[in-house]
Amino acid sequence: MTTASVPASGTSKARVGVQRFGTFLSGMIMPNIPALIAWGIFTAFFIAVGWTPVPALATLVGPFIHYLLPILIAYTGGNIIYGVRGGVVASIGTFGAIAGSDYLIAQINADLPADNQLGQVHMFIGAMIMAPICAYSMRWLDSLWEGKIKAGFEMLVNMFSAGIWGFVLAIIGFYPIAWVVNGIMQVLSNAVDWLVSMNLLPLTSIIIEPAKVFFLNNAINHGVLTPLGIQESADTGSSILFLLEANPGPGVGLLLAFTFFGIGAARASAPGAAVIQFFGGIHEVYFPYALMKPMLILALIAGGMTGVTTNMLLGGALRAPAAPGSIFAVIAQVANNSYVAVLLSVVLAATVTFLISWVILRASRKRDLEAMAATDDAFGAAITQTAAAKGKTSAALDGLRSGAATSADGGIEPATMTEREIRNIVFACDAGMGSSAMGASVLRNKIKKAGIDDVTVTNKAIAALDASADLVITQNQLTDRARQKTPGSVHVSVDNFMNSPRYDEVVDLVRAQHEDGTA
Repeated sequence: MTTASVPASGTSKARVGVQRFGTFLSGMIMPNIPALIAWGIFTAFFIAVGWTPVPALATLVGPFIHYLLPILIAYTGGNIIYGVRGGVVASIGTFGAIAGSDYLIAQINADLPADNQLGQVHMFIGAMIMAPICAYSMRWLDSLWEGKIKAGFEMLVNMFSAGIWGFVLAIIGFYPIAWVVNGIMQVLSNAVDWLVSMNLLPLTSIIIEPAKVFFLNNAINHGVLTPLGIQESADTGSSILFLLEANPGPGVGLLLAFTFFGIGAARASAPGAAVIQFFGGIHEVYFPYALMKPMLILALIAGGMTGVTTNMLLGGALRAPAAPGSIFAVIAQVANNSYVAVLLSVVLAATVTFLISWVILRASRKRDLEAMAATDDAFGAAITQTAAAKGKTSAALDGLRSGAATSADGGIEPATMTEREIRNIVFACDAGMGSSAMGASVLRNKIKKAGIDDVTVTNKAIAALDASADLVITQNQLTDRARQKTPGSVHVSVDNFMNSPRYDEVVDLVRAQHEDGTA
């Protein structure tokens, strides 16, 4: 089977490393966003300054953020690495870190006056540190006695080994990890406080906006901004930090500029991309537009700085992270009395980005028209560059392509395909959501229209793949990773998750198996 890939030339090892780190952090945080939303709703309604204060229900808010959310994150991270067993020991270790942090702060507060005491530090960063430590170490320990346990004693050894190692990890979390994380949080909090006091917080857009275009934002957002924002929100009820990366204004401003002043395929696709970005919260759809004319990153930075400045001056903030970065998600998390500020920050950010993008596009319009006359593939090259920067593609990016598929899609070798009976088809991507879910929906409809009713089509994260998958469909950058997880499955590599010609080949294969009596 031919496997295509987006060229990796020009992508530094350091950037790829940050992207992978960001993907892992995102994998721990994103599945738990519903819990963060639930916590935000509790704070919005029931705390003393909420819409409908209820003191009894308000008692849920503290334990929810201090215990439940970090342990959920730890379990998710451990599960990614080593399944349920990794998740359990990661939760135990993280609970040790939580208790250690509380003990440390109590010791410090004992020497401080009552009006200057420290508040609780919530172990979000601690959970993201403990999860890989716990899961990888548990997996290593299990490998030491794998195949050496006498029959009948497997469960006993497995239970006690995990329990004893969890005990050790909780102590490690209690002392060194809790103390280190408290120090990290103190340094980061002081840095943010300094930026705010010096009115320099808008300068963060100089880092955040280019980082988004090159897919380095997950490490910044989930590794720094979300933990700090949650800490601040727990103390004050809201945080401006949740809006530094999630504001949809700069992206929609750029896309509107292409809608009115762009040329060719970029102009034709910009209106639809704007809807997806602004209302759907999939920011990656505007990245190709910036990459095809890098000067536009300056417009994004200016728009981002405008949004941050507006929120600083008017007190705009969110109660919890807005994920995905849709205007609906932003509005749902707006803190009380901040609606005007937040909405104005979105409008002004979009306006500034739109105006600067308009100037840049108009200045280069003649040159762009001449280039388009020579080649009509500039926008497609920008999309490919975006995929190369990210290290993967998505349905949102694929939807921007005008063609049904590219010649880079790998073909399916019928001889290989027919060696295994196809009953369970799995779409796999990094998180197991989003683009893989959309691709699964497309193929599921094709299977249904073909009159085939005994083949299942689902979507999973690559880390969750198992031997039950007869056929695995992945975007071409991820096929090798998927093949390592399930070497016995048939693997199909596609470039376009939404409308790849490989889907028709899969349907033809399954139909042929039914006609031949194979299935």
